[in-house]
Amino acid sequence: MTQDFEKLTGYAKQFSGLTPELETLLQQIGGQIKPRLAQVTEDFYGQLATIPQAAAFLEGRIDTLKAAHMRWLESLFSGRYDQAYVEYMYKVGNVHVKVNLPVEFMAGAMTLINNRLIGTLVETYGGDQAHLAKVLEAVSAITGMSLLVMQQSYQEASLAEELEKFLKISGMSRTLFTNLALAYKDK
Repeated sequence: MTQDFEKLTGYAKQFSGLTPELETLLQQIGGQIKPRLAQVTEDFYGQLATIPQAAAFLEGRIDTLKAAHMRWLESLFSGRYDQAYVEYMYKVGNVHVKVNLPVEFMAGAMTLINNRLIGTLVETYGGDQAHLAKVLEAVSAITGMSLLVMQQSYQEASLAEELEKFLKISGMSRTLFTNLALAYKDK
């Protein structure tokens, strides 16, 4: 199955509430927030290490995972929330699928990340409640968008798995299935 990333980008932005105004705000605060993201990453992986079910996914890879996590966190405040960003997040989701990371780990991890980011944002902008509220909205929108896109990878993988089961049970070839699907696509 081929993902329409342009359509997914629009859908994810709409569903998460990521507006051009919030995108601009994320870019504007990047200079103040990026220096604090290393601590967010350390705290996040420290918390993950206390969850026994997560240990197998971290073992022997913590430094690599932290580096990838930092790049992603920095991208949240860099202002490219376009189709290329969505394709990247979809690929990250695919990696999670390939290592058999349970889908609920992504939602749980995003909650842990948001909790760390919220603390950082309150420390940085707590003196201006109106600005803080907008910043929290922007961060919630971009992390929500990211999660939505990554979870789309799981949905695609599940559909592909179901198709493979159907083809095996029915004895139908993939070519025949594809031709039938194309023949009835517009009906």
